[in-house]
Amino acid sequence: EVQLVESGGGSVRPGGSLRLSCSVSGFTFDDSDMYWYRQAPGNECEMVSSISRDGTTYYSDSVKGRFTISQDNAKNTVDLQMQSLKLEDTAVYYCAAEDVPGDEPCTKYRDTALDAWGQGTPVTVSS
Repeated sequence: EVQLVESGGGSVRPGGSLRLSCSVSGFTFDDSDMYWYRQAPGNECEMVSSISRDGTTYYSDSVKGRFTISQDNAKNTVDLQMQSLKLEDTAVYYCAAEDVPGDEPCTKYRDTALDAWGQGTPVTVSS
């Protein structure tokens, strides 16, 4: 059974850090590139970072220099280290094994591909 389970979300003050983790079962990173998306109220489903099967990483301009994606093949986890968090980083963060255009809510992609998305973990940045 394929499962993606996020953890590590929470509340933090601006400038703080959080580390999100996505535990994957049912497939390996040899099979799929991995993505972190986020959905803030009123915004599109934004891909913030990805890591390809050869280890190539991508960051959106909004998080470049502040977020770091990594994967642990032995543990089958993909982490997103988030530093210097800003108010605008507040969102629900999703781990996914699917590249989507982002013109629909993340939840719609998740609900149509339950074996490629985690349930999401909320991150709140507030003072």
